[in-house]
Amino acid sequence: MLQQIKNFFDKIFQPPISFLDMARERLSAVSGIVGRGINVRQYLSVFGDLPVPWQMVISSLLTVTVVLISLIIFRSVMRIYYATKEGVKWW
Repeated sequence: MLQQIKNFFDKIFQPPISFLDMARERLSAVSGIVGRGINVRQYLSVFGDLPVPWQMVISSLLTVTVVLISLIIFRSVMRIYYATKEGVKWW
């Protein structure tokens, strides 16, 4: 009887467990790629012929652009959060 119950629960939980195992394998494969990092200089080598001050200007502009985009994304997420919070409050 106990073996039948165990088999029943194994049949129910086997698909989620196999999905989680597959996700863990994929994430471990990705972590190897992320562990190496991204060499930004490789993509900015086009600007290598410019004088150093101009390279610094371009680098600063790219950094500011990334920071501003991050702030805009954060603001959008917070707006969605507060709208959802307000909607749930009145629901």
